[in-house]
Amino acid sequence: MYLILKRCGDVVLSLLGLLLLSPVFLFLIIAIKVDSKGPVLFRQKRIGIHKTHFEMLKFRTMKIDTPRDMPTHLLANPEQYITRAGKWLRKSSLDELPQIWNIFVGHMSVVGPRPALWNQNDLLEARDRYGANAILPGLTGWAQINGRDELEIEEKARLDGEYVKSIGIVMDMKCFTGTIVSVLKRDGIVEGGNHQTKPGEESIAK
Repeated sequence: MYLILKRCGDVVLSLLGLLLLSPVFLFLIIAIKVDSKGPVLFRQKRIGIHKTHFEMLKFRTMKIDTPRDMPTHLLANPEQYITRAGKWLRKSSLDELPQIWNIFVGHMSVVGPRPALWNQNDLLEARDRYGANAILPGLTGWAQINGRDELEIEEKARLDGEYVKSIGIVMDMKCFTGTIVSVLKRDGIVEGGNHQTKPGEESIAK
């Protein structure tokens, strides 16, 4: 029953987000287009519920010649690829806003395990052990407020499994409020080649 209510909440919240944030979207679109060549949106194949594929949307923060589907730890000097607008988009996490559309159409939820890259087999296998591939991925999740990029794959999957076991309004509110605090403090964000031991990280090529 809660999953049905959760989906209804996702639709309402994402629709409100699209409407209320439309001026912000317009401003960011103009800033990205003025700053660098290329599309406004970055589309990347990600893993959804039951390991299905979907295209996750982000505002483009990288130059168009950035290696695609390349995890952060494999880029020796990521700074050379990040645009000027991209730096503050990433610091503020505003680059994630287009995922509100992914939530609205049912690819994602507001809260859930962050969608893995299509080639992150080690993370997917670890999540299988904890049942974390059986629910919609989220804009934010339990792992994101407990370490974010700093987590090893097994620990990230374990925390995703904890979320699945405890899924409910209380857990979702903990994740939602915790995310606001983490974004404001910029907790757990790691960029580039100085971070070599985390093969489960999300791609910087966005």
